[in-house]
Amino acid sequence: MQRVIGGLLILTATGGAGYVYGKELKRYLGRLLYFRYVMSLIKGEIAYTHAPLPEIFSEVARRVKEPYDRWLIRTAAEMEKRDEYGFARMWNRCVDRYLGELNLKYEHSILVKEPGTFLGSLEKDTLDHALQMYLNKVDLEIEKLREGLASKIRVGGCLGVMSGVFLIVILL
Repeated sequence: MQRVIGGLLILTATGGAGYVYGKELKRYLGRLLYFRYVMSLIKGEIAYTHAPLPEIFSEVARRVKEPYDRWLIRTAAEMEKRDEYGFARMWNRCVDRYLGELNLKYEHSILVKEPGTFLGSLEKDTLDHALQMYLNKVDLEIEKLREGLASKIRVGGCLGVMSGVFLIVILL
């Protein structure tokens, strides 16, 4: 009887690990989707108000959730201080410091840092076009993640159950 209960517990635990893996993949996709939303808000504010970037960041920060609001407020404050030598360096530092808790993969972290190269230096018309191209690039990355998401979730669940069955067979 104890072996059967132990086997069920092992199977439940490993199946649960596969389920948690799938939920984490969905959560990661949600973080990228929300970042895309934040960048589209910034693009809209630039196109609509033509205000300076610190004001735009502060305005957008009031409409987004943690940690994006803190990141935008701190980035606006850094821009006001003008301690850094370049906008790109300041942007990268703020992304590392305030968006580090998103735990993005390396290639997505580079993607998040990319606007720092053009956001602070272009004319309004060119900036609007560059932001649209950037949003298209983010959309492509999100689509890549979505394509493999269902299969990865299915494989994660199957591997969880199969590893549980494997452990049960070994322990019996």
